Amino acid sequence: MVEQLRAFLRFLRLNRYASAHTVRAYDSDLSQFLDHVAASAGVRRTALAPSQLDRTALRTFLAELHRRGQSRATAARKLAAARSFLRYLRREGAIDEDPGALVPTPKRDVRMPAHLSEREMEALLAAPVADTPLGRRDRAILELFYASGLRLSELVGLDIDDVNMSAKVVRVMGKGRRERLVPFNRSTASALRTYVADRATLVNGRKGKPMFANYRGGRLTTRSVDRLVRKYVAATSTRIGISRTRCGTHSPHTCCSAAPICGPFRNCSDTPGSGRLSGTPM
Repeated sequence: MVEQLRAFLRFLRLNRYASAHTVRAYDSDLSQFLDHVAASAGVRRTALAPSQLDRTALRTFLAELHRRGQSRATAARKLAAARSFLRYLRREGAIDEDPGALVPTPKRDVRMPAHLSEREMEALLAAPVADTPLGRRDRAILELFYASGLRLSELVGLDIDDVNMSAKVVRVMGKGRRERLVPFNRSTASALRTYVADRATLVNGRKGKPMFANYRGGRLTTRSVDRLVRKYVAATSTRIGISRTRCGTHSPHTCCSAAPICGPFRNCSDTPGSGRLSGTPM
């Protein structure tokens, strides 16, 4: 099954335009599934036959996840990965039927997502020191997150040409290489204009057109933005008591985007990853 798994991951990357992060997640979940089936059959993963990935294998895999204390959401995600792989094997003629269609998805626990209050959000936006280029950059990042609901990966992937200041919209290339236009407000436009005046100093003639640059002029990474958001959350929490557990940037949105979306400010369903309440957890 090693070659079939590699071919499937290649299919996701080239045909479905899945991101590197998504491909790694599929690889991890499917490797765990195949290891379970191989261990149950007493063989190596390389010796597994596609026919051994049947309904019983899926059900015992879910039972094993439950025994290990995995959440229903985690079990549902891993089952979805296995179903996608099995559908691919059926299309390729490796199996005759789709056993994944016969296994029900574990019901998710529905929880209301936590969010920051308007007062907390205002304090967080005011946290960056505005007397340095990097501080003004950070303020622009927080403002854009708050106003637009962009994913973290979408924000760091922005180029300067993607931001239309006069129309107050940003062009985003999202999941599956789908392009969309996202509006932002006047406060964000003001913060972005202030930062853009400093951007040339940061970029300093380097190639590329990243909207948000680091102190060396290169594009900010997702890890860098994650760190800076957590830094400001930590600084603000000591003053007004914002809970850091409500500001995790590991979710589809960082705290700055998810906070207002699920509060009284705008409709949850208008933002990426928010087709259901569980799609915007903090």
